[in-house]
Amino acid sequence: VHLVESGGGLVQAGGSLRLSCAPSGSIFSIDAMGWYRQVPGKERELVATIASGGGTSYPDSVKGRFAISRDRATNTVYLQMNRLKPEDTAMYYCAAAPLRGSRDPFSLLGSPSADYYWGQGTQVTVSS
Repeated sequence: VHLVESGGGLVQAGGSLRLSCAPSGSIFSIDAMGWYRQVPGKERELVATIASGGGTSYPDSVKGRFAISRDRATNTVYLQMNRLKPEDTAMYYCAAAPLRGSRDPFSLLGSPSADYYWGQGTQVTVSS
């Protein structure tokens, strides 16, 4: 499975961006999906995750501003980012957990794992 992100760029504080992540290959061998971000010198952090059943989870830092969605026909996942802040500046990575055994519709992504599929990343820069 290959994940290809798009939609990053430069935006002013208060603005919006929408990231997309399109999988290719065995797209239905994917379970939970999500988005992480990382800045140099810091650990990669989860910003949004969505289960195959549609449930979502966000950290407090983005709750109410970011929204993750998923196209079940293609497993394309989107991240709508509103009211962006300079501290949202980071490289954003799409990730997907491989399906192992029976599907758990409530399973979400957690700490970054080498077992996940990863995209190449897309840069988001928010100017003040």
